[in-house]
Amino acid sequence: MNLDNSFIKFKNSFSKDVKLSNYSWFNLGGYAEYFYKAQDKEQLIEFLAEAKSKNLKTTIIGAGSNILFRDNGIKGVVIKLGNSFSYSKLDGKDTLQIGAATFDRKVADFAKENSLGNFEFLSCIPGSIGGAVIMNSGCYNNDISRVLISVNAIDKNKLSEVEIKKEDIKFSYRGTNLPNHLIITSVKLRGNFGNKEEIEKKQLEFIEKKKLSQPSQIKTCGSTFKNVEKGKKAWELIKQSGCENLKEGDAMMSQKHCNFFVNNGNAKSKDIENLIKKVRKKVFEKTGVNLELEIKIIGE
Repeated sequence: MNLDNSFIKFKNSFSKDVKLSNYSWFNLGGYAEYFYKAQDKEQLIEFLAEAKSKNLKTTIIGAGSNILFRDNGIKGVVIKLGNSFSYSKLDGKDTLQIGAATFDRKVADFAKENSLGNFEFLSCIPGSIGGAVIMNSGCYNNDISRVLISVNAIDKNKLSEVEIKKEDIKFSYRGTNLPNHLIITSVKLRGNFGNKEEIEKKQLEFIEKKKLSQPSQIKTCGSTFKNVEKGKKAWELIKQSGCENLKEGDAMMSQKHCNFFVNNGNAKSKDIENLIKKVRKKVFEKTGVNLELEIKIIGE
């Protein structure tokens, strides 16, 4: 598909043949056929209308902290929210209004500065708050469902804004029933007003706990597999099955946490994907457990 006058008006936000490896924490992936960075909600709705009229496939991404883009890239247009979707505001004494592109750590810090607790766990969650809601991200016996009030989103099909209350969302372990045709633009969260020093202390304890058990400064998208509900953790099953030293090309598992798959420098996306298949097969053969992916694999 060639750029025509319909898309030229978005030229400052719209590009062709964009390297997806720049948008994944694995630092892997092919090219997006087209790439659009939304500047605001009104422009996003206008762009979606144009894409729909041209039958242009749309793929929404967040911070890329849990995505493996395949080597052959993505057809159609990849959409990412721009800086105007990154903000944190107080909305009453105990309520926050957060832009979907805001990093989780920034939400935790903003809440702390305003003496709001229950957000400390977000300091250990990579990525942005929009993705965190979709994934029902969490750690240390906390997750997004406990602090969420509502979600504001754009419906790609109806080209309109919608608000979804927490009670209308079905939450599961690292998942929700929010449909793929919704693009989250902001969320409303509620915390507990408390003592700022105690909140900061709890936040630092979580951060230190994460440093001791999880790798950092490496090319990884965090936990590859979901933990098994009411069972062993994914890393325990991987280790029990003798998989922790498996490799595929330059793809391997972190020596610090074997559920963290790593691009050790020159891996391809197919290496990570093949290593995932190899580990799942061996774990199933040894334990009878079929590990479910926590990361998302997308592309051709």
